[in-house]
Amino acid sequence: MTQEPRKLLQGQTGDWEVVIGLEVHAQVSSKAKLFSGASAEYGAGPNENVSLVDAAMPGMLPVINKYCVEQAVKTGLGLNAKINLWSRFDRKNYFYPDLPQGYQISQYKEPVVGEGEIEVELDDGETIKVGIERLHLEQDAGKSIHDLAPKESYVDLNRSGVALMEIVSRPDMRSSDEAAAYYSKLRTIVRYLGTCDGNMDEGSMRADVNVSVCRAGGFEKFRETGDFKHLGTRTETKNVNSIRYVKQVVEYEARRQIEVLEAGGKIDQETRLFNVATGETRTMRSKEEAHDYRYFPDPDLLPLVLDPAWVESIKAKLPELPDAKKHRFMEAYGLSSYDAAVLSVDKDKADYFDAVAKGRDGKLASNWVTTELFGALNKSGKEITESPISAAQLGSLIDLISDGTISGRIAKDVFAIMFETSEDPAKIVEERGLKQVTDTGAIEKAIDEIIAANPQQVEQVKEKPKTFGWFVGQVMKATGGKANPAAVNDILKKKLGVD
Repeated sequence: MTQEPRKLLQGQTGDWEVVIGLEVHAQVSSKAKLFSGASAEYGAGPNENVSLVDAAMPGMLPVINKYCVEQAVKTGLGLNAKINLWSRFDRKNYFYPDLPQGYQISQYKEPVVGEGEIEVELDDGETIKVGIERLHLEQDAGKSIHDLAPKESYVDLNRSGVALMEIVSRPDMRSSDEAAAYYSKLRTIVRYLGTCDGNMDEGSMRADVNVSVCRAGGFEKFRETGDFKHLGTRTETKNVNSIRYVKQVVEYEARRQIEVLEAGGKIDQETRLFNVATGETRTMRSKEEAHDYRYFPDPDLLPLVLDPAWVESIKAKLPELPDAKKHRFMEAYGLSSYDAAVLSVDKDKADYFDAVAKGRDGKLASNWVTTELFGALNKSGKEITESPISAAQLGSLIDLISDGTISGRIAKDVFAIMFETSEDPAKIVEERGLKQVTDTGAIEKAIDEIIAANPQQVEQVKEKPKTFGWFVGQVMKATGGKANPAAVNDILKKKLGVD
């Protein structure tokens, strides 16, 4: 998938185009590792989750975890990608102290998932398409720890052998906003599918950010010729673990590369690291090419051959994905594209809203969920799964508004009590005497008293009808906010002679 340039950066010598691709490592949601039965749980003590296979003890052979393959296939289907029924594992050879085997088992030329494409909605409402080049399975390395002693490094192999899906995009992104939106959408998809928890702070989702710059029109030449030289020399910034940092890496790298090129220098193809404190990248090592890793088929693993019927059975069980959910919210509940996107971006939030809106006014439910509930949760630092108000309780509150038991203003007071105590709204209304006053006689009596006490305002409203709202406010104040607003407006209009 390729696209037209959408955004140019101005340099001292002319316009430049930014080209961005992401290689996202998503840890497979699985209890066991990719080639051993050791636990893949996060947070264990150093080297507690290490089998003889993970530690590369002599004679230990890998055995594929079928569930991890299923999770990769499910992810590929969620990315609208081709599932390759024949794939194989290769050895990617390099040395790190935390890579016990001296190689990583990965997939090179024959990955389990091929080309796909996803839609990404930007903040301004524009929708772009980003191509997926491939998704392959591989095992993670361990972790070297350098800050526990002044002259020693420690190795924790708990992550060694943990299953990763590397999702490689096409270079279809043109700005930091697009890269961030793509990364966010990818995270949403894998979380909907349940194939990765997306917890970036735990390292279970991280991105290698590839950035290059070229003169305006360079990408069009790439489309015409297929020659990557038109895109400029790229750098790869490793292990970026937040959406905000992806934006910062793109912005810094693009500007840095433009300045180097305009000063007559050249960009080295290299691997870089991101410093979160300064917002800058720095050189880590020169970028390796495929031949540097000396790939060859892993002799301990047979090719991976998938049964088409098995793939179809996985496809049949896919959950409703965010794009489909967004469109359903718009059609079923009459929501705007923006509100539907806000509610569908997170599966837990979407499920909560669905439960609240079912059988009710969808727009009213959306307003209460997105404005009142999300606002209260943000203020208290809680996630939707920690909400003190259940979806059933919020639905009951909306029912009390819809049937006229309480007014919208009183409902906000009830909501605040619910958020604090988790009490049922009907109980709060009953025990605190908050039912809406619908007795027109009582409302008329309050209106008569206010009119009698304010003759000047009565004369003024005839000349300036906009002051009518003052009377409404006074009546609501006199009735403790319990008077039915529609009845108040109707009676006031008749009493004051206002149309």
